[in-house]
Amino acid sequence: MKKPVNKNLLVMGTLCLSITSINTAQADFIDDTKFNVLAKNYYFNRDFRKGEYNSAGQNAQLPVSERKGYREEWAQGFIANMETGWTDTAIQFGLNGYALVALKLDSDGYRTGTNNLEVDSKGKPKSATAEFGGALRAKYNKTEALIGNQFPNNPIVGTNYSRLLPSMSTGLSIKDNSFDHLNLDFGYFTQMSPVDSTDRLNYFNTDYNNGIQADSVSYLGGTYKLNNIETSLYVSELENVWMQYYLGAKYKHQIDAQSGFNLQTNNYINRDTGDATGGNISTGLVSLTGSYKLSNHNFSLAYQQVLGDEPFDWIGFRNNGGIATIPNSVQFATFTEAKEKSAQVKYEIDFSPYGIEGLSFMTRYLYGWDMDNTGSDNKLYTKRHIYDQNIENKHWERDIELRYKVKQGFAKDLDVRLRQATHRSTTGYRYGNIDEFRLILEYPFSF
Repeated sequence: MKKPVNKNLLVMGTLCLSITSINTAQADFIDDTKFNVLAKNYYFNRDFRKGEYNSAGQNAQLPVSERKGYREEWAQGFIANMETGWTDTAIQFGLNGYALVALKLDSDGYRTGTNNLEVDSKGKPKSATAEFGGALRAKYNKTEALIGNQFPNNPIVGTNYSRLLPSMSTGLSIKDNSFDHLNLDFGYFTQMSPVDSTDRLNYFNTDYNNGIQADSVSYLGGTYKLNNIETSLYVSELENVWMQYYLGAKYKHQIDAQSGFNLQTNNYINRDTGDATGGNISTGLVSLTGSYKLSNHNFSLAYQQVLGDEPFDWIGFRNNGGIATIPNSVQFATFTEAKEKSAQVKYEIDFSPYGIEGLSFMTRYLYGWDMDNTGSDNKLYTKRHIYDQNIENKHWERDIELRYKVKQGFAKDLDVRLRQATHRSTTGYRYGNIDEFRLILEYPFSF
């Protein structure tokens, strides 16, 4: 593994050069500066079932029989973002900055492993960590470039917000809105920071976390919107690992003031490329989601299928993957093993019409079956488990979320989420048997 290089020096040098180019028109640059902070309090408990155990932290130093049967962490995080206005120049410039702070409220080396807190070399969660960074923005007409630390969100590189702090990517991204109905998107990233670490790593791994690493990830794509139809197409490369292709489409139809339905499809193809350091890869994923909204109720059905002898995989941030644009990657499992088929049924309700404004409820059930990687010769993807085709390989997950967002008063915009997940699987499935509870409180400040 190459020793990480602090590319922030290059970024900050570029920022300094840009500042010197700013002439007398600084009023909007300064006066339009925005600063916001999200205070995030996060309690996480994952209880392993059917004899499974926590292998993280100091548990790794114990005999299996003595390891804890659960993970538990309570932490306070702060996510601060600063965005200046634009300079009044032919090519406009601006600056972005961010700070991430994590404070341990309760945990230890035997309960750690939720990926909310950074763990030291002895297997203990750190009491406090902080990370800082920035980026330079440049804009000409309807084309905007961003170089430095950033939080991309697209079907190829999706920032992970599922833990206390988000993942971060370093590189160059360009967005162009020069064409009617069409948005173009380019990115090239060479460094990342995981959700549970302040390290700047000069590689990207994958969600499957099986040892695959690449020096860079690049993508080119676009989204075309016209009336109630939206389509997206992306082509990307994880250097010397795979070429990944994405095709997605959305259709929205409003029946009347109280009802409407949406259809969405998200599809990927992965093929090994270059030195094929991730082994032979020939897989894909297809999915279709339909939802029907009736007043304050929403009903959804989704079907997802992996096509190939390797699991469907995507960009990761060391211990956690990014967020892929697929319907059945949910609170715990992703339903993306080789040849796996999965279905989801989901129900959501908004209680505002019943006099409880800001309260909502969601529940979903997912079932996966037919996992089969016996036809793969990729040892990186089969080293963990080869599915026995003499048994019925299957698993299921049930998620529940109760959410309340304060609409008025001194606590306006406070967002409280109670999440519970249960997962059960046959032997060897990538995700084990757990009961999980999360309590997340978020409160934003703007200046």
